[in-house]
This record gives sequence, structure tokens and C-alpha cells, in this order.
Amino acid sequence: MDSYIVSARKYRPTTFDSVVGQHALTTTLKNAIATGKLAHAYLFCGPRGVGKTTCARIFAKTINCLHPNAQGEACNECESCKAFNEGRSYNIHELDAASNNSVEDIRALIEQVMMPPQVGRYKVFIIDEVHMLSQAAFNAFLKTLEEPPAHVLFILATTEKHKILPTILSRCQIYDFNRMEVADIVGHLKHVADKEGITYEEEALGVIAAKADGGMRDAMSIFDQVASYSGGNITYQKVIEDLNVLDYDYYFKMTDALLKPDISAAMLLLNEILSKGFGANHFVSGLAAHFRDLLVSRDEQTLPLLEVSASVRERYKEQARRCKPQFLFKALRLCNTCDINYRTSSNKRLLVELTLIEVAQAGSDDAAGSGLGPIKRLKPIFLSTPVAPVQQVAPRRPAASAATPASTGQNPTASPAAPSPGAGQNSFATPPAASPTVADSPKTYVKSESPTVSFDAKPWKPRTISIHTGRAAAVQTAQKENVSATEAPIEEAKPFDQNALIQQWFSYAALLPKEQNAIANRMKNMNPTFSSDWVVTVPLENAQLITYMEPHRKALTEFLQKRLHNSHIALKLEVVEYDHKRPVTRSEQLADMKQRHPAFALLADDLGLELD
Repeated sequence: MDSYIVSARKYRPTTFDSVVGQHALTTTLKNAIATGKLAHAYLFCGPRGVGKTTCARIFAKTINCLHPNAQGEACNECESCKAFNEGRSYNIHELDAASNNSVEDIRALIEQVMMPPQVGRYKVFIIDEVHMLSQAAFNAFLKTLEEPPAHVLFILATTEKHKILPTILSRCQIYDFNRMEVADIVGHLKHVADKEGITYEEEALGVIAAKADGGMRDAMSIFDQVASYSGGNITYQKVIEDLNVLDYDYYFKMTDALLKPDISAAMLLLNEILSKGFGANHFVSGLAAHFRDLLVSRDEQTLPLLEVSASVRERYKEQARRCKPQFLFKALRLCNTCDINYRTSSNKRLLVELTLIEVAQAGSDDAAGSGLGPIKRLKPIFLSTPVAPVQQVAPRRPAASAATPASTGQNPTASPAAPSPGAGQNSFATPPAASPTVADSPKTYVKSESPTVSFDAKPWKPRTISIHTGRAAAVQTAQKENVSATEAPIEEAKPFDQNALIQQWFSYAALLPKEQNAIANRMKNMNPTFSSDWVVTVPLENAQLITYMEPHRKALTEFLQKRLHNSHIALKLEVVEYDHKRPVTRSEQLADMKQRHPAFALLADDLGLELD
């Protein structure tokens, strides 16, 4: 019995014209041989089984042929061609870099380089899987690869070009081999089947070509396997049985069930697929690819992207007409999400079934499962509750002018009226107790950026201390009120103090919109004062600030009038020259504060406050 030779070796191309799927590349090599423009080093790179080593052998035989024909092919009749075909040529050396990747192997190759060829003009070294060479071997090979003898030619082949050193790449002419197309593989399989006397169905050969994933050698191996299983009669059913692949029918049936939608039929079909031993993740990946092919089939321009036989292509076109683009987009997104979450899911089958249900709902216009999920609206985390009105302590003036309740305009015996919404101040009821003590004196301590202090000037001690907190308290007060101050009536020339002015000044700054944060921050650093005729003077550092404040003059004046209940308030903006020649000492600052704030001076004296 004759020894059996697999189809991949038996029908291996021996000429450039017989190479499948690499027409541009083989034409370039033939033209280089015809013109005599040969490089000293070539790099053939590409996926497995696409003809890299085959083209290297054909190229080596052709350049050593003594009588090439007019088409640039080897004659196969001269002594060099016969020696090559019989495997006894000393001009062609093949080295497997996967098992010969050390420095010693490269040094042995370099010694052979120095010997000239016996027959022919070139000595060709084919190094397969060259990316497997070690770093030291690459370095030892650099000089010889860059400047080999005139009779030497190197052909390097690899499937992983990115692993090769740039110094090696720069010394080679690089040829990138393409993946085989399904049509090219099917055509070659037909040729082999005719030579071997094997009957076939074209759809069956299409499944083999798709399974090979662009590699001719893999396609030939699968072809031999299926031919043995089917007894020389390759049918579509025999191929899917032998290779255990999910055929197109399952995906077409599943898509029909999802389009109706018929959830029961989809669940039963999924159960049938799983019972045959197919993984659920494999099914989801195939279904996503099927939806992608349907999307491609909707347009004649993208139809060539569909790598299937002609009969299957017509089935795709027919089903694609019944699928809306929105359905395909959502189905693709859902399948992709399922594929991503499959590995981490604890109940994988349930995940796939839920995906099928959502895809089925995506086909209807009023479906809840649209693929994008329901519209999500962020609910407020904190519910806004009305702030309870707080009673206010009647403001106390110095002893000389505010010793009696009458001088303050308050009736200590009357019940305080409930404050109307929008009142500018928090209100506290005046306690009817006789003499205030430390325990019953109201105190407010809030962290302030630039606090101002007022003191009760009663003749007894301890004195009641009220610290107004500037911008922080003003923001809090403004947020609690959340109303306009225009609702309160204006009283004629009601007196107010510096603390009240500062408090309302910062209240106005806190109520400014967010886009006016710049002017609000500037107002925080200002220190307005008022005179006996209720003219509020705002000292500014430069004239530019007047430009910023001028648009707020009218609104700020009305705000202060309503909040302080004094219609005689007027606003004056003036530039104050500051002496920056000498820094002010801490003791000078203390003296200045005592002079401007008599109440603070009393407190400092009581505490014995001194600053060095």
C-alpha cells in the first residue's frame, strides 16, 4: 500500500501562479526576479497557513533556476530545479528558529554562509519562526544579515512580527501576507476534491473555509478529516456533524422566533442547542455574529463583507429585509453585554435566556426592553423640609441709649408675632426674666471668615456676647429663608448698627447667582461703614472695582433698605489709598480694632488681651 500524503503537502504550490490568495505579493517577487533586483534579506510575515514558507521555497528555487521561462517561473527541468524537487539541493537551507534559537546555532549558520553554492547563483537560508530567536542570537546575526556575501540571500518567516527587533526589521524587505478569503479557500478545495474524485456540496466547503479562519493549511486538514468521515461524499450535514459546529439554520430559526416574537420557541431552541453539547457562550457569540451579518446584508455596498457561499448569502438578504435596523442595533448591544458578563455570572443559562427575552422585546415598538434599559431619573436624596421659624432676641443697644425696653422699640410683655416668610433675620423671643445671667444669656458661636463682634453694654457682668459670622452665616440664613426680602415693609429711618449692616451685606452676596461668584467673593473682603445720615460707604482698593460694583448699586441699595427697614440708606463707592510702605504690626492692628469697635475694646480690657 502506498504511503498516504495529506492534502496540505500533496497539493502544496510549486509555482508562483499556483499560490492562492497572494497575487500582489507573488507578482512583486516575480518582477524582482525578472529584473534582477533582489534584496539580500526578506521578511515574510502573516497568519499561519497562508503560504509564507511555501513562497520562500518557490522564490529560492526560481532564483537558482538555470533556464526560467518567460513568465518568470522555474523550468523544473534543470539540475538545480531537479535537486530542489527531490530534496537534495545544497543551495537551500531551512532552519527552524523555534528549536535552533541559541547563539551557537547562529554561529553555525554563519559558517555555512561563507561557503559558495555548487550549482546555481545563490545560497538561500530560510529561517522559519524567526521571532523565536533569543536576544543574544539576534545580536550575533545582525552583522551577517546587514552585509552578507554576494551569493547569500536570507528569507525570514514569522507569524509575530512585533516580537522582532527593529534593527532586524530595518535590514529586510518586509512582505505582509494576507488571510485567505473564504471564496479563495473554497475554490482551492474544489480543485483538490476534483483531483481526488471526492463529491461535495458547495455549502459544506463554505463551512470548512469559515472554520479554517483564513488559513489554507487548516482548511486542507479539515477537508481531509471530513472526507474520511463522509466516505468521499462531503455534504453539509456531514460537515456540521463531524466538526460539531452550530450551522446557520439554528441562527436563522432563532432570529425568526425573536422577530415574531415567540419566547417559547426561542427557549426550546436554546435547550436543543445546549443538549447537543454546545456552550451557551459559544451560542451567544455566534448569534451576535449572525446579527452582524444581517446588518451587513441590508446594504448592497457592505454585502461583500459577508464571507459565505452564494446560497447562504441569499438567505441572509431575505431575512435582513424583515429586520429593522433598530432591532439589529439593540440585539447586537444586548448580545455583546451578555458575552461580557457571561464569565462572571453565577447562573449562565439564565443570563442567556434573559438576553433572548430582551432581544425579542426589542423587536416591538412598545417593548419595555429596548436594549438601552429604562430611562433612569435620579431622585433627590434629601427631601426639602420647611425650616421652623426661630424666635429672635431683641437687639440691645449701649447702656446710654438702650437701658429700657422702650428705647429699643420692643414690648417685653407682648407675645412676639410669628415672622412672615422671607424675614431677613432669624428671630428669638425676648426672655421675660429679670436680670440675664450667663446661663440664660443667648450666645451664638459660628465659625466666621471675617467676624464682627457686638457686646451688650449693660452695667452688670458678665456681658452677653453675640458674634455675627459674616458670609458663612449669611449663606445659611439666605438658604433657610429662600424668599425675597421685598415682601417686608420698609420703615422710615429705623436705626441699625454696624453688625446688622455687615450681616445684610453678606446676605446680598450669598443670594447672587452662581455665575457671579467673582463679585460675591470680592464683596466678602469689603468692609462697608455708614454715617449718621445713613450713607453706606464702601471702600475699594482701585477704580476697577467700582466698575464691577456699579451694576449692583441700585439693587444692593434697595436690598439694604428693605432688610434694614430704612429707606434713607444710600450707597457710596470710593477708592481708598492704602499705605503699603510699612507692614502693620499686630499691636497696631489691635489698637485700630479697639478704636473702631468700642465694644471690642471693653472685651479686650476685661480679658487683658495684648499682642506683641
